Amino acid sequence: MSKKYTPRRASKRWLDGDCPDWVLDIFDNPAYGDRYTIIYGKALAFHTKVDGSLGALPDQYHSTYLQYLSASENPTHPQGIGMHGEFSAHDAAMYRLRNKHRKVKWSSLPERLRAFVLTNGPEV
Repeated sequence: MSKKYTPRRASKRWLDGDCPDWVLDIFDNPAYGDRYTIIYGKALAFHTKVDGSLGALPDQYHSTYLQYLSASENPTHPQGIGMHGEFSAHDAAMYRLRNKHRKVKWSSLPERLRAFVLTNGPEV
């Protein structure tokens, strides 16, 4: 049996200030309208079971999915972007390795985006 998967969180250098503990990593790609990608960690992870149903929290690497927020600088604006989605743990790991998305600090995010993340996060 494989070892249980535990999402690795970025260091405190990147997740500084009042960053919630359920944020795993943050990326920026200014070339797109939904320039910020905030990957959520263990609290919002889920996995697929052998019977096809969903289970809460991470399980095995191959069956775990992480949720994320793809957002503009002001996701609550009528022309803003604030979309949630999920990708497999493997795709999340590959996303972190891509060069086009650069890592950013929590404290460098626009205030409106940080407020959006804090008010729309998990109830843990």
